[in-house]
Amino acid sequence: MKWIFRAALATALLLSHAFAQERNEGLDALVQVLDQSDDPQFHLDLLKGMSDGFKGRRSVAMPAGWEVLASKLSKSPNPQIRELVQSLSLTFGSATALATLREQLINISAPVATRSNALASLVQGHDPQLPANLQALLGDSAIRSHALRALASYDDPKTPPAILKIYQSLTAPEKHEALNTLASRAAFARQLLAAVEKDIISRRDLTADIVRQLRAFKDSQINAQVQKLWGLARESQAEKLAEIARYKAMLQTKGLGDAGRGRTVFARTCQQCHTLFDAGGKVGPDITGSNRSDLDYILQNVIDPNAVIPNDYRTSTLETKDDRVITGIVTRQDDKAVTIVIPGETLVIIKKDIQSLTQGDISMMPEGLLDALSELEVRDLITYLKSPAQVPLP
Repeated sequence: MKWIFRAALATALLLSHAFAQERNEGLDALVQVLDQSDDPQFHLDLLKGMSDGFKGRRSVAMPAGWEVLASKLSKSPNPQIRELVQSLSLTFGSATALATLREQLINISAPVATRSNALASLVQGHDPQLPANLQALLGDSAIRSHALRALASYDDPKTPPAILKIYQSLTAPEKHEALNTLASRAAFARQLLAAVEKDIISRRDLTADIVRQLRAFKDSQINAQVQKLWGLARESQAEKLAEIARYKAMLQTKGLGDAGRGRTVFARTCQQCHTLFDAGGKVGPDITGSNRSDLDYILQNVIDPNAVIPNDYRTSTLETKDDRVITGIVTRQDDKAVTIVIPGETLVIIKKDIQSLTQGDISMMPEGLLDALSELEVRDLITYLKSPAQVPLP
């Protein structure tokens, strides 16, 4: 039986490639194969293959027999199977699946994983009712971070006021999600900068990656406000060398700080992109095994990240036709979609929604990372980065 299973799985993977090219040959037959099997693992693997193949596509003609199969598999004891069936049903234009996913999202009694998966499916399907639901869910702590992130996908003028209204009550990770969304569109960014000028949002909350995202709009009004608040971006190699020397002298004179506090600083400023001691994001390289005991190595990589840039970590700027600007690392693209990784999220953008895509010659790691930190925070962060092993939080 194993060879039959592997053959069917190989067929599903080949078909998923065909789906990605908008050729649906064999889809009806694959649905029939799924319907004839009672093996949950077989169902799960083939449904995953179908789901992967349809990433980047919003609507596909419903294959024959799908509604019967979906009704059968929606009763599966495996939650992954149920969620995949709902997501695929939405791709196939099922009004029932759309209504069910909306209900799951707003159901405060449902597990967070179920609600977040429903949200992901609704975002992929570009549900027109989603912005209003997400704005209402900003008061729901269980799903708030997911809602903040998803709001960037919609050009809705009610989003910035809704986020700014609750900003001060957010946790540090939620604030970063909020700032990422407010920096995702020029119209949002203008309101973000106005809030910074009025001290509704602290200037220190905007980390170097957010400031770089604001500069990516190449908008004269936004650039003027950014320059007023943060100054010009450094370009001179001599200035970078002088800054490295200044921080090195400060650390040698005043000594290192507290590694536990530094772990908190790392979580706030670096962990969305980098993994250290098995915790963190995958946008940038895992720095656990890097030459962190060498102070010169740390300072050069933090202060001058563009000195040596591996090709895998060069940034690309993607602009959508509805005026969203995304700065990240492109990991995959074909004639239907582009997969781009940003801090905390992997996005699949349909090609027909893309206005432009440009690869830059700078690192994903932004310059000016230390500018928003106090001297004590810098000492604490460097101490944590130099730690040979994980340390407890304070």
